[in-house]
Amino acid sequence: MATHQEERNCVLCENIPANVSRKQQKSKLNGSEVQMKQYAIKEHHLYNKTFSKGQRAVGKMVAVYVLRDYAAKRIKAANPRKEYLNRVGLSVGKKIGGAVRRNRAKRLLREGYRAAEAAGVTKGYLIVLAAREEIAGKKAQDVQKEILYLFRRLSLLPDVKK
Repeated sequence: MATHQEERNCVLCENIPANVSRKQQKSKLNGSEVQMKQYAIKEHHLYNKTFSKGQRAVGKMVAVYVLRDYAAKRIKAANPRKEYLNRVGLSVGKKIGGAVRRNRAKRLLREGYRAAEAAGVTKGYLIVLAAREEIAGKKAQDVQKEILYLFRRLSLLPDVKK
């Protein structure tokens, strides 16, 4: 299959490497910067290590487990922006419900973490967000508030001065 550059002989695309996706090509052509995808915890042993050795804060809907990431310097060096990143994992058990409810719970957890990241969560950690049974049927705002509260309890977010 021919690439975008070969198909159209695009003059604008000649400075973009061939291994860049079309979506990224369009965003680079429009002048906007491509966001780095959030790093996920993929190895099972990292989940186990975070659960057993990490700090824990538990709420009604979410439990947050946090452990300092020993590979943070290596990930920082590989990052084009040369900044520390958090590796995030989601844990949603079958107690939550069927596949539809579990996927909704994962969406709520991701959205809550995005809110925490926008609030300035400390970087360089392994973070596991575990859904609890209470998350079923809750609104995204409720989950976001609880995740922000739990990150403050773990000293990963600055305290809000009122």
